[in-house]
Formats: sequence, C-alpha cells, structure tokens
Amino acid sequence: MSGIPVADDILDTAVSVLPLSEVADVLGISASKVRQMLRDGHLIAVRRGGELCVPGDFFVKDGVVKGLAGTITVLADSGFSRTEMLRWLFTADDTLPGNTPVNALRTSHGTEVKRRAQAMAF
Repeated sequence: MSGIPVADDILDTAVSVLPLSEVADVLGISASKVRQMLRDGHLIAVRRGGELCVPGDFFVKDGVVKGLAGTITVLADSGFSRTEMLRWLFTADDTLPGNTPVNALRTSHGTEVKRRAQAMAF
C-alpha cells in the first residue's frame, strides 16, 4: 500500500477505528493527505477487516489530539515500532490522568506523556 507503515492491530476490539475516508472527513482534508500524515508519522494505522484504519481516540472535534504527533516522533526516535507505539499509547497506567497515554493526551496532559516517552529511551 504505497509505503504506508501499518501497525499490527493489537487494540481491543472495543477500541473504535476510523477508515481513512472517515479520517479525511473528520479532518476536512483529502484521503491522500491522510495517507501522507501516516507516512510522515503523524498518525498510526492498523488494518482491520482488510481496511486501513486509525484509532478514533486520536481525534477530537478540532482535529488530531494535540501532542500525538510529537509523542509518536519521540517513540520512533526511541526505536519503537508502530505496533509498540500503539501498545504503549493504549496500555493502562493508573499513574496517568486518563488511565492511558492516549487519554492523557486527550485531556491536555501531553507534557507528562512526552516526558514518560522520553524517559523510556534511556
């Protein structure tokens, strides 16, 4: 699929995912720009039901969750694969507001999430 990195779908089946066409609608951009965001590492895709999809938790009404792209970059720089990134973002952590890194990002706790991602590199 034209060089789009895809993570293994390790997400619980209860985690909603959006096909790329819906992501484009949510963001108000073309599907080709969504694919470019995936190639650039701003989002992470999984294949579910044979279709490329992005976790719905990556979006808020204004667009992509603030701090997500930066967190993905930090994790990539630390050597995480896309699957490992996804697992980390959705793993419960009672010490974080929101109980998972992705929910902490959604509740404006991006600094703490990035600090923890950076700490894992060492």
